[in-house]
Amino acid sequence: MDDCDRLRLVILVGAAREGRFGLAAAEWFAARARLRKDFDVDVIDLATAWLPDLMTADPAVPRPSAVRDLSPWLAAADAFAVVTQEYRYGYPASLKNAIDWYDREWHAKPVGFLSYGGPSGGLCAVAQLRQVFVESHAVTVPETVSFHNYRERWGPDGRFLDTDDCRRDAVAMLDRLGWWGRALRHARSIEPYGDPHRSCTEG
Repeated sequence: MDDCDRLRLVILVGAAREGRFGLAAAEWFAARARLRKDFDVDVIDLATAWLPDLMTADPAVPRPSAVRDLSPWLAAADAFAVVTQEYRYGYPASLKNAIDWYDREWHAKPVGFLSYGGPSGGLCAVAQLRQVFVESHAVTVPETVSFHNYRERWGPDGRFLDTDDCRRDAVAMLDRLGWWGRALRHARSIEPYGDPHRSCTEG
C-alpha cells in the first residue's frame, strides 16, 4: 500500500486512574494495528495531556495551551479507537472532558471502542459514548473489543493476557475503521464537512 493511502489511527486512552488497565490494552491494540499496512498509529494518553477541567462559553476566549497542543494530533487523524473503562455504568469524566474541548477534529471520522470493566466488559460505557460521538458528528462502528472482568487479564509474570476472541474482534474493528476511514477521507476531500445550518442560510 502506498504511503499516501495509509490512514492515521489515533488510539485515545480515556481512563486517567493510577494502575489503569487501559494503557496496557491500548498498547496491545496499537501493536496489532502496527502489524497492518493500512495504518500509522499514535497513542494519546489523556492522563498526560493535562487538559483543563474548566471551560468557558465565550468563543472569543483563546483555548488553553494544552488544548491547542493536542488539537493537531486529533485533526490529523483519519480514524479513532477510544479506550474506555466502565465505572458505575458510565465512562470516565476525563474522556468526556476531552471530547467536549474539540469540535471539528471529530467531524466525519470513524470511531471504534475498546472497553473494559467487570461482567459487562465496559459495554454500558460504550453505549453512552456512541450517543456522544454521534452529536460530535463522528461515525461509530459496531465492531467493539471488550475485556470482561479485566482484572483477570494479568498473567503471573505481570504480562497482559488476551484471547483468540479478542484478537478476532481487534481485526474486525480495524477492518471496519479502515473501510470507513478511507471512505470518509475521500468524501471530505470532495466536499468539506461543514455546518448544514450555515449552508441553508447562505445564498
